[in-house]
Amino acid sequence: MANFYTEVPELKFQLNNPMMERICELKERGYEDKDKFDYAPQDYSDAMDSYDKVLEITGEITGEIINPNAEGVDEEGPHCANGRVEYASGTRQNLDAMVKAGLNGMTMPRRFGGLNFPITPYTMCAEIVAAADAGFGNIWSLQDCIETLYEFGNEDQHSRFIPRICAGETMSMDLTEPDAGSDLQSVMLKATFDEKENCWRLNGVKRFITNGDADLHLVLARSEEGTKDGRGLSMFIYDKREGGVDVRRIENKLGIHGSPTCELVYKNAKCELCGDRKLGLIKYVMALMNGARLGIAAQSVGLSQAAYNEGLAYAKDRKQFGKAIIEFPAVYDMLAIMKAKLDAGRALLYQTSRYVDIYKALEDISRERKLTPEERQEQKKYSKLADAFTPLAKGMNSEYANQNAYDCIQIHGGSGFMLEYACQRIYRDARITSIYEGTTQLQTVAAIRYVTNGSYAATLRDYEAIPYSEEMQPLMDRLKEMTNKFEATTNAVKEAQNQELLDFVARRLYEMAAVCVMSHLLIQDATKAPELFAKSAVVYLNYAEAEVEKHFNFIRKFKAEELESYRK
Repeated sequence: MANFYTEVPELKFQLNNPMMERICELKERGYEDKDKFDYAPQDYSDAMDSYDKVLEITGEITGEIINPNAEGVDEEGPHCANGRVEYASGTRQNLDAMVKAGLNGMTMPRRFGGLNFPITPYTMCAEIVAAADAGFGNIWSLQDCIETLYEFGNEDQHSRFIPRICAGETMSMDLTEPDAGSDLQSVMLKATFDEKENCWRLNGVKRFITNGDADLHLVLARSEEGTKDGRGLSMFIYDKREGGVDVRRIENKLGIHGSPTCELVYKNAKCELCGDRKLGLIKYVMALMNGARLGIAAQSVGLSQAAYNEGLAYAKDRKQFGKAIIEFPAVYDMLAIMKAKLDAGRALLYQTSRYVDIYKALEDISRERKLTPEERQEQKKYSKLADAFTPLAKGMNSEYANQNAYDCIQIHGGSGFMLEYACQRIYRDARITSIYEGTTQLQTVAAIRYVTNGSYAATLRDYEAIPYSEEMQPLMDRLKEMTNKFEATTNAVKEAQNQELLDFVARRLYEMAAVCVMSHLLIQDATKAPELFAKSAVVYLNYAEAEVEKHFNFIRKFKAEELESYRK
């Protein structure tokens, strides 16, 4: 594709959602920057035009530079020399192009050199970049870590660090250790206060750190001596300019080769506290991870788009038995489901990002002034929705990325197994999405309380009241029955009052909730733009209905005593 934005009309549709008017109003504080910065929007229309233009620039750079570099970057990868990372030559070209275009610090306030963009158009940029090279997407989109520093750092830290990210410096979040992966409360990297130098020092090892030789790091470390749980952990800012951290090695990975995944050794590294002591895991990492999970959802949608593009192009071009293989039901069935999953997942991603935008903007405003009672209610509503939808968006889109990449290779047949075709890179890159920043199993853990407390069911019932077209009526009738089965299944599991049973069927309940939500969002989109989404709405509803029926039957017939057969 020449332009990865303009040639995907579904993106512009998602950008022009009615919720964006409220988002812009909050983010721009009533457009107060218009008299201070010549690039600040004058009004809502001007803001939306600005987002559209930046997305078009991102799409152009992605199509003309990042995409052509992707295969070379995948083959070359980064190098480790003298404790430092050297990016692949194509990665350096990609970064240079993005910095020159001013596509860094996108969500940061203009007073720091940022664009003051909402999270939604920024997330679209992340999707676009990932569609060309998911590995490079990791490096570029880690600028999002600055959100956490902006939210919890002090004014002095804001003034020193945020302009550097806006100018193009890179970031990483250093959480995982050899003995602390999903269980981050086991982190043991030691932080001690140096009384003589009036600073903190870090000692220990971090592992599996994406873009681990970045300019600025947010580091989770144990600041409270004698502790062993999350209450002894704090968040620190490490500046590469200070020295004291070496890259021991770059991991040899299955995919995302352009993104250096590093093992880091901290040797008395100077750093500074971000926020308050003891809140590193309890508060700050949770905020950091929610942003990262939205980022992986965007990366996953980008990969789904790439897989669909490759599969569609090959199916149109490849001829067997005298006709293009896209004409065979076995092939067009796969492509239709791929596109339906892509459209459904994208709808979920941007519904989530819009929820995040509203609550984050109100949260930011609350640090400047007291919110009105109406604003507090609005913030509470969208904070809850964002928290409930983020694990759905990350978990389901990462699974769909893997499924679409698998089907893309299947469409290619034997050619898909050859390294000459991009589909094998997409397949390898997609695999990590359902693992890092919280596995799909952990997304289920994060989401299950919204199943059992009725939040998802309430949201689904609210969605039923949104007007839809007459053409969508048959789908809505079926979707209401799907929701009935989801509620009935949830109630049956709750009535059993068996925690192990609930944990065992949680993934099935999670998927039932997710496919019902995505079905609603697709029907809403098909009502507004049938030319883009009507076919996907039909295909996805058929798929989702079968998924709900499958899980409904499994849970309804499952007996708690059968758990013994699954234990090892």
